[in-house]
Amino acid sequence: MPIPSIRHRYANDHAVREDGDYVLYWMIAFRRTRYNFALQHAVDRAKQFGKPLLILEPLRVRYQWASDRLHRFIIQGMRDNAAALAKKPVTYFPYVEPKPGAGTPLLHQLAGKACTVVTDEYPCFFLPTMIDAVKDRIPARLELVDSNGVMPLRHAERTFTVAHSYRRWMQKNILDVLLEGPKADPLSRIKLPTLSGVPAAIQKKWPAADLDALLETDGLSKIPIDHTVKPNPNLSGGPVEAGKRLKTFVTATLARYGDDRNHPDEHATTGLSPHLHFGHISAHEIVTSVLDQESWTPDQTSQANGKNHSFWNTSEQAEAFLDQVLTWREMGFNLSSREPDAYDKFESLPNWAQKTLSDETATPRPYRYLLEQFEQAETHDELWNAAQTELVRTGVMHNYMRMLWGKKILHWTATPHEALEIMIHLNNKYGLDGRDPNSYSGIFWVLGRYDRAWGPKRPIFGSVRYMTSDSARKKLRLKKYLQQFNSQDG
Repeated sequence: MPIPSIRHRYANDHAVREDGDYVLYWMIAFRRTRYNFALQHAVDRAKQFGKPLLILEPLRVRYQWASDRLHRFIIQGMRDNAAALAKKPVTYFPYVEPKPGAGTPLLHQLAGKACTVVTDEYPCFFLPTMIDAVKDRIPARLELVDSNGVMPLRHAERTFTVAHSYRRWMQKNILDVLLEGPKADPLSRIKLPTLSGVPAAIQKKWPAADLDALLETDGLSKIPIDHTVKPNPNLSGGPVEAGKRLKTFVTATLARYGDDRNHPDEHATTGLSPHLHFGHISAHEIVTSVLDQESWTPDQTSQANGKNHSFWNTSEQAEAFLDQVLTWREMGFNLSSREPDAYDKFESLPNWAQKTLSDETATPRPYRYLLEQFEQAETHDELWNAAQTELVRTGVMHNYMRMLWGKKILHWTATPHEALEIMIHLNNKYGLDGRDPNSYSGIFWVLGRYDRAWGPKRPIFGSVRYMTSDSARKKLRLKKYLQQFNSQDG
């Protein structure tokens, strides 16, 4: 079954070479073998031409914030993919760049023998720029496939600015889209010609990554990345770990999600945001797993009204979770895909937010901290320090604490522009789920994106929503959280 046409486009107008040696899938964002429209389309192309399928999953060095933490998480996923593909009629080629630029010619060389090149369309970080840089240089047709979320990137004809309007639009369209979901296993029961292997000349110059060696304790030491940002030994990357976390959430945690998700001590979230970011799991799989757990059927849905409850007519817990995945996560992709040059800029904020924050620039701050002080969690605020410590140590931050974390950075910096710069840097450097449309949404929400003006106006914040640590301390269960992340030994 072909993928929905709205999820596919051509990046160049080079001719397809039906007499090529293989179809090449350049796996750069959706780093998984399940529920992956891009892989599904690559399989369809290989079947169409009667050619082998070669899957190249590369990892480059020269990207901002590259570190042991990010590299290891990705390589753990590559190891899972290698195992999953070992018994499939495809050739998998994992490549980890040993130094900047070493892998640049590899795509060109492989594309030269390809019928066509299929790759992932991801609307954030350096990936769109990378696609633009290679699309006209490679000697092959380049096809982009969107497997980012449940709603296709090009389905919406406008950029949504508030959750209610996006949610209402989503509710009107979601059922048809769910019926056009990706195959759970696009490689199941397929028959394709196989390659004898990656050409020897290619392997000599660009040897396949020894994934087990790279995952040894010092396996990344010779790669020129930031070795000070350490991996989290308690959080593994890859589709296998993502699947385990999803199963635990659906069977054990979902029943209390709506009640407990805001309380750090309760551990009531999925913990899947890093795996979603690196493409180790699909939003389709998450949503369908939750709906299956609820024994949901399409005739249960109510009429679209934009409300964050009572549309799916599932449990309150499931409704709350589905709203996070299908409204808040996907709104970020709507903005980043439609406004690629603006989503990470202060000027992308609503006019009212820009004005009210700019009007407060001259207002004295009760505390002023520099980037280095924020980074080292050296503020006067115990809750804020705990949130920052969690981010630095683990690569993740509790969702509610992330909101408070951002609001206080705005409170304690000279200008909203400086606050934005600091939030982006810290989140992208340490966060496993940073550099993502969803995490940019969270950062910009702090400054008024997807929100409304609040009154009365407050110093520094103006009409932007205000949050305090004292209020959080009263509302949240976080005694264990503070003990864990305010201790020196973790």
